[in-house]
Amino acid sequence: MKKHLKRLGIVILSFTAFLIIGFLTPTKWGHYSQTDCTVSVQVYNGGIHTEIIVPVKNEYFEWNQYLPLTEIGREAASDYKYLSLGWGDRAFMLETPTSGSINPVTGLKALVFPNPSTVQVQGYQIFSPNPETKCVKISGENYLKMVNFIKNTFQLDAGGNKIKISYGYDKNDSFYEAKDSYWILRTCNDWTAEALRKAEVNTPLWSTLSSSIMFQLNSGCQCRSH
Repeated sequence: MKKHLKRLGIVILSFTAFLIIGFLTPTKWGHYSQTDCTVSVQVYNGGIHTEIIVPVKNEYFEWNQYLPLTEIGREAASDYKYLSLGWGDRAFMLETPTSGSINPVTGLKALVFPNPSTVQVQGYQIFSPNPETKCVKISGENYLKMVNFIKNTFQLDAGGNKIKISYGYDKNDSFYEAKDSYWILRTCNDWTAEALRKAEVNTPLWSTLSSSIMFQLNSGCQCRSH
């Protein structure tokens, strides 16, 4: 019995050490920087879930041409200046308006089994930096790489159109069908990290936790206040 407990303890300690190393290990080492720092992107940490906040329009890309702004919210607004985009387990995201309403069964199922995914898109007229967000600046070229990654996340119908599942919990958001399956080996935060890596932003080796992404988040460019 003692021998089995000892082995279990070693396994737990080894696994914990592996996670800590992954948390603290960046994908980029040493000094690095973008070729230019022209686009500000915000990363939001909701505690267990991260999202990327991008400008609706700049000199590199206009989201309204890909995802009509009037289709996002219930009020058909067209004056959004920023979009928040996040990927995750479809059932979990559609059934969980706040972190306080998490269904343990749905959460466990999302982690253990590969499940259908969704993209949540939310529009904002204004954006004010807050403790839950962190800014990174990237080059226009790298911003387009991130944009293309996000665009490729949407599942399209036979006519090439985005497939809306439903409106969201607020008046300014919606859920869309997404590609790929969500489970413990590819979570919402792994998706965020993949998008950031496309833009040459530093991320952790192990990106399952939102806190690990925020800890390592760095593009080599310094953001200024809006």
